[in-house]
Amino acid sequence: MRRRQFQRSMFLLPALALAGPAARAQFTETDAAAGIRAALERGAQVAVDLLGRNDGFLGNPKVRIPLPGVLEDAAKLLRATGQQRRVDELVTTMNRAAEAAVPQARSLLVAAVKSMSVDDGRRILSGGDDSVTRFFAEKTREPLSERFLPIVTQQTERLALADKYNAVAGKAAGFGLVRKQDANLQQYVTGKALDGLYLVIGEEEKKIRADPVGTGSAILKKVFGGLR
Repeated sequence: MRRRQFQRSMFLLPALALAGPAARAQFTETDAAAGIRAALERGAQVAVDLLGRNDGFLGNPKVRIPLPGVLEDAAKLLRATGQQRRVDELVTTMNRAAEAAVPQARSLLVAAVKSMSVDDGRRILSGGDDSVTRFFAEKTREPLSERFLPIVTQQTERLALADKYNAVAGKAAGFGLVRKQDANLQQYVTGKALDGLYLVIGEEEKKIRADPVGTGSAILKKVFGGLR
């Protein structure tokens, strides 16, 4: 218990030193710890809520999952030959799979916030606009991949075209036309789902840093406003 209390009281001293005297006068180490955790939790919550719903991916051009590279070019030929519906069905299924998987991220993202270390806090507070994003990606990408993949697989297995995707993409990967990690539909969608998740977290982080007052959170205003 004493060790944890010591860490709470001391863990942002290096970051406060970097922030300068004006910022140090406005918030304490305890404030800084609370502000960082609030920023982390806010970014995670917003990302999961936005993406883990119908059209969270499909209806958002920034994160909508397309067919990769050369397969998208091939899809244009299919559309030209009257097979628009089949291509659209595949793309829709890919994005629906991502939407179904994202809610599973909530508990792991929260756990990452709770396990934040002294070095994590320093990097986040004194880092750039994507420091929160990098924190989450470093802490959660691998376990989230394992959690997302079965859900994505279950969703895409309903579509017979998924097997054809894997067959065609596998051959294309052999010729270097598709990245190996994109040659399997389920792994491709899982990776893109995580990319979209971290992108939205990053966008929320930038909003907090640019306009901490606009968040409506007193602690975010106090901490991140003091760094501007």
